[in-house]
Amino acid sequence: MAYSGDESFVKCAEEGKRFDECASLLICASEGSTSLDFVQSSFPYNFIVVGDSNQENEKRRSNGTCNVIAGDRSTLLDIVTPDDDREFIVGDLISTKEPLAIVTRNNDREFSDIINWVLHALFYGEEQGLTKKPSLCQNYTNLTSHSASDLKFMNAVYCMGNYGKLFVEDENNRGMNRINNGTTGMLYATPFGRLKNGNDNLSGFAAGDTLLDRIRKKGSLNCGVVVSEDFDGNIMKSDNLVGMSVDYCRALAAGLFNGYSEVVNWSTFSENDTSAFASLDNGTIDVLAGGRVEKKYDFKSSSSLRGFQFSTPYYFGNETAGDDVSFFSLVTREDDVLFTSFVNIIVLATIYAQEKGTKREKSKEIWWIRDAIAYSGSYDALYTKNFGNVLEGDRGRNALNKQGGPQLHSFPGLAP
Repeated sequence: MAYSGDESFVKCAEEGKRFDECASLLICASEGSTSLDFVQSSFPYNFIVVGDSNQENEKRRSNGTCNVIAGDRSTLLDIVTPDDDREFIVGDLISTKEPLAIVTRNNDREFSDIINWVLHALFYGEEQGLTKKPSLCQNYTNLTSHSASDLKFMNAVYCMGNYGKLFVEDENNRGMNRINNGTTGMLYATPFGRLKNGNDNLSGFAAGDTLLDRIRKKGSLNCGVVVSEDFDGNIMKSDNLVGMSVDYCRALAAGLFNGYSEVVNWSTFSENDTSAFASLDNGTIDVLAGGRVEKKYDFKSSSSLRGFQFSTPYYFGNETAGDDVSFFSLVTREDDVLFTSFVNIIVLATIYAQEKGTKREKSKEIWWIRDAIAYSGSYDALYTKNFGNVLEGDRGRNALNKQGGPQLHSFPGLAP
């Protein structure tokens, strides 16, 4: 959510100021929207005007009933027109995040993976300039002969069109819903929702026969780290991507073991060594750090390897938008949803801490996130430790997406 309107009053709304020059601030928000929920939690009722729609809000702003509109930033960009007599702006501050997704049950990861790769096919189509082409929109002649990894995901594009064509909005007003070309940040923390202290699943680590519970009882984490083919150093003394991968394993251990980050058993695998995934599959390691997201490992393979789950990436390559971009993440077996979710939240927590400016000792999140952040600090702290002091503008995709810039790019593996 962002604010739009008279520039001075947008600044008032973003700062939450309600006195002096901001005393006449009036914010229009739509009935039943999450924007209204946020505004009502941030401002007294007499600063709020409730409308039925964005169109009504725009009329009220034009006739002076309100001077600011609260709403989705891409929608606000659509309703700010160059014909306005007064100078209206859309603010840069993103006050709330409301990413929309396709939701599936978590007891069928293969089906969930299929849905995810259909979506990435739509992204890939836009990156490559591919669009609807009926001659390539092919039905399956014998569906039972196809494994999930053999499905023709590009049918999504050839039969329906690419992501941009389906989106149908003006390219300049799509906000985050654009393809990232590598010049702006892609770090974005999906909202946690309500993680409460208690005995339910992730909040309190409910006891049970789960991998998460077994690792905690064992008292140590088995972490594999991917290194380059010519690596001959000590991963404990490494920097750059290897050093960052080591730190993410330690942050994960801190979250698992009450803040103790040293209880990690290490293994190393060269980047082209397929035994890394075999070791993850057979339980030799619990997690693989620095794993490159690849379609061939996402699904169960004919070589008897189970499917794997890739966390939110913590490092991106600098490839152009039209190339396969390298996404590096923590990799887990996908048959234990609880541990996979836990690992993903640890990665997200470092990005979230960066967004909120949270320091190691100041985190107020649930205890295991707090323990992880107490070790790692924010994403920026990890990046600076391993890559040095690099300006955010020079870090490519490895910077926060602060301004609602392009957030989309397909995972590798969809090229013919």
